[in-house]
Amino acid sequence: MTQEEPAEAVSAVPDRGTVRLALTLGGLVLALLAGFGLGRLDTGTAATPGTGPLPSGTDDGHSHPPGMGPHEHPAGAASPGPGGASAGDVGGLAVSAAGYTLVPTGTSLTAGRGQDFRFQVRGADRRVATGFAVVHEKPLHMIVVRRDLTGYQHLHPTMAPDGTWSVPLTLPTPGVWRAYADFTVLDDAAGQVPVTLGVDLVATGAYAPQPLPPAAREATVDGFTVTYEGTPQVGATQPLLFRVFSGGNPVSALEPYLGAYGHLVALREGDLGYVHVHPETELAGGAVKFWLAAPSPGRYRLYFDFQVAGTVHTAEFTLTVP
Repeated sequence: MTQEEPAEAVSAVPDRGTVRLALTLGGLVLALLAGFGLGRLDTGTAATPGTGPLPSGTDDGHSHPPGMGPHEHPAGAASPGPGGASAGDVGGLAVSAAGYTLVPTGTSLTAGRGQDFRFQVRGADRRVATGFAVVHEKPLHMIVVRRDLTGYQHLHPTMAPDGTWSVPLTLPTPGVWRAYADFTVLDDAAGQVPVTLGVDLVATGAYAPQPLPPAAREATVDGFTVTYEGTPQVGATQPLLFRVFSGGNPVSALEPYLGAYGHLVALREGDLGYVHVHPETELAGGAVKFWLAAPSPGRYRLYFDFQVAGTVHTAEFTLTVP
């Protein structure tokens, strides 16, 4: 019987190389654990906005004159181009944008009958928004127009304490109408967030759309003749100057209306893309001056609101952008 040779004894005392290796590995493990702990301590919880999230790439559908943005555009909003307007700004194409949704109580109305139109603005968390900035003397501007671009109305709903807005509304003719809510919400996290939302309304009856009038630089309304100068371009902000005449003479008694000498809304034919163009604060040689960057080629309907002797008038133009 052959006896196996005993195994070589292993020293109970490690050599210096082994000690150095163990110390190095131990230090790495401790560093990793400490880093993980610090990372957990430094990671904060994002604040939850009270009425909606921080918007990304918000388009409010507004063009502003140089240095005259009437409200703050949050980070991530379209960057202003020359003249303070963002080339391509268009709004009102959706019922939801920038984390906010327009929620009407009803969208079917009887043509020719005055009714109360009610709605709420809700955030992404479904809470009703109740904080709005006052822009041009009102917290919310509502534009209503039929989808053939006739029947323009500029309204100012009032808000109840629960956040429900209401406004008397008459849709004079049957058809599909577009209602735009133009406002700046006071967001808990993002500050002032300008938004333009749109929703379709239906007036009962047979719809007989009207063709868009040909392009012209002169319009007549309530005995006034209104002209405009300027050629809007795609991707470039250009001035538009509107002048009001009565009996062939310039009207020198234009009155401030909602904090400005005039308001201009441009709606694009087809999808009814909305551009609310703000004027300069002072008249330019008797003219009301706006800055407009056309969102795209095509035909637009311009609605110019002005006030004389306490009465607001609206001159309408068809504009073709090549």
